[in-house]
Amino acid sequence: MTGLWDLFVMAAFVDNMPLTLFLGLCTFLALSKRPGSALGLGVAMIGVLGVTVPLNNLIYNALLAPGAWSWAGYPDLDLSYLALIAFIGVIAAAVQLLEMVLDRFFPEIHRAFGVFLPLLTVQCAILAGSLFMVERSYTLAESAVFGLGSGVGFAVAVTMLGAIRSRLAYADLPAGLRGLGIAFVLAGLMSLGFASFAQMAAAQ
Repeated sequence: MTGLWDLFVMAAFVDNMPLTLFLGLCTFLALSKRPGSALGLGVAMIGVLGVTVPLNNLIYNALLAPGAWSWAGYPDLDLSYLALIAFIGVIAAAVQLLEMVLDRFFPEIHRAFGVFLPLLTVQCAILAGSLFMVERSYTLAESAVFGLGSGVGFAVAVTMLGAIRSRLAYADLPAGLRGLGIAFVLAGLMSLGFASFAQMAAAQ
């Protein structure tokens, strides 16, 4: 259990997708203007990453990994080259299901996402979760924890940025820093803060 908790903390803070690995910055910056849309994006990332990473782990190890078809008499069959296509298909299905749920039960959040919700299908942070899972040879339990941790880390980061940007909307900022300008500055400062977690982990 300690190992899984360490993995969760590492995924959420040390390997934070937007602030440490700089993945998923498009939606991270676009949907952090208001705390409500930022929180909605964070919950969506938790759901999509928490479902797709362990599901892709099952698909990869059962069907695509080298030797996965040994039980059928094909020990040398290697379908790992299909992993990218399979992962994107699973992510697309998960995002479509999420869009249907939001449209039915949370229409305000669905409207806040706008065109960015379908773009979660090709969101690099979501795909990176499954690719990291393969590269690091995570088990099913580790994949589930890693997916949830990555989603929680993304949610914490985007919600923090959304809260800060909502307060700065009333600040008298220089013209060049308004809008995305101050968002990039804030993201950089937050990235420095999250980088300290990596240094703390390396020191242990």
